[in-house]
Amino acid sequence: MESMQIWSGRFKRFFLNNKFVIFLLVLLLIGLNILIFSKTSFIFTPIIVLLRTLLLPFVMTGVVFYLLNPLVDFLERKKIKRIFSIIILYIVIIGLLTITIVSIIPFLREQIMSLVHDFPKYVKTVEEQTEKVLGSQFVNQAQETFNINVIDIANNMSNQATRILDSTFTGVGTFIGAVTEFVISLITVPFILFYLLRDGKKLPHFILKFVPDRLKKEAHTVMIEMNHRLSSYIRGQIIVSFCIGILLFIGYLIIGLDYASLLAVIAACTSVVPYLGPTIAITPAIIIAIVTSPLMVLKLVIVWTIVQLVEGKFISPQIMGKNLQIHPITIIFLLITSGKLFGVLGVILAIPGYAVIKVVTTHLFAWFKSRSNLYNSTAEEYKK
Repeated sequence: MESMQIWSGRFKRFFLNNKFVIFLLVLLLIGLNILIFSKTSFIFTPIIVLLRTLLLPFVMTGVVFYLLNPLVDFLERKKIKRIFSIIILYIVIIGLLTITIVSIIPFLREQIMSLVHDFPKYVKTVEEQTEKVLGSQFVNQAQETFNINVIDIANNMSNQATRILDSTFTGVGTFIGAVTEFVISLITVPFILFYLLRDGKKLPHFILKFVPDRLKKEAHTVMIEMNHRLSSYIRGQIIVSFCIGILLFIGYLIIGLDYASLLAVIAACTSVVPYLGPTIAITPAIIIAIVTSPLMVLKLVIVWTIVQLVEGKFISPQIMGKNLQIHPITIIFLLITSGKLFGVLGVILAIPGYAVIKVVTTHLFAWFKSRSNLYNSTAEEYKK
């Protein structure tokens, strides 16, 4: 009996109280779960299809909800019933959309058609200028010095671009399907949004009914923090993108760049995605500036530099603050990984998704620390 107690004490000391062993056991359990799910993935196919179908409309509804819910709450505080507040808001939105469609959309459509018509000329001009640069004496000397064949590099880039275009054209059917899915989701948004705005306050209490009583307080705290992070990011990022579009539109008008309004709209839409969005938005502007004149390229660089400085130093710190507390390198890796895994939607949802996961894991880790003795002993050792 005594020997059994000795072995039991040794087992607890070397295994159960060993952090490294516990860590390995957790990894083993995670690996076993992944293996089981990978072997039985066919069971979850209907659930995955359902989630994919519901994901886009609910994401779009969530974004609009976080934008409009403060207005509904404000009207409700002004003694207007919530249902009437929502109806008033819908009427205002319909009016704004009508004005936009009647006045702005035709103007943008003309610019889009003009840009599509002139874009082959722009590309040809860029190719001619590139050929002149490649045939210059400076480039020839650089090739001889560094033993680099620029023509081969250009041909490889051209072949790569051709392959990308071929894959793009072969995926036209997929693109049409995605557009159809987007339109259907867009139609369902107003209906889902209406009920979410009306009964959104009841949703946390409904979810808490499925949580054990001893965990309801922690779960409610997690939901409040998740809601705060999401609302801060969505509202802040959209306001920042709108400000970038306005600033670039003013800058493009000042320097006289063609298609100023269309390029500003593209920049505002792509700026929803940090870091990668501005890089995508500046590409068509650079092409148009190169075709116009070298001086226009210099003016464009100055405008973009000023706008990025204003956005980075004044707009984002004031609007976004430090709510998410995510390092820029982490954001870049998140965007690249999510884009590889889930495409465009993954890029858009990467940062808010990471913010939600971060809140959940932080609270889970704090709960685990409070329930286990693995960290108490370490803290006491440091105190000694």
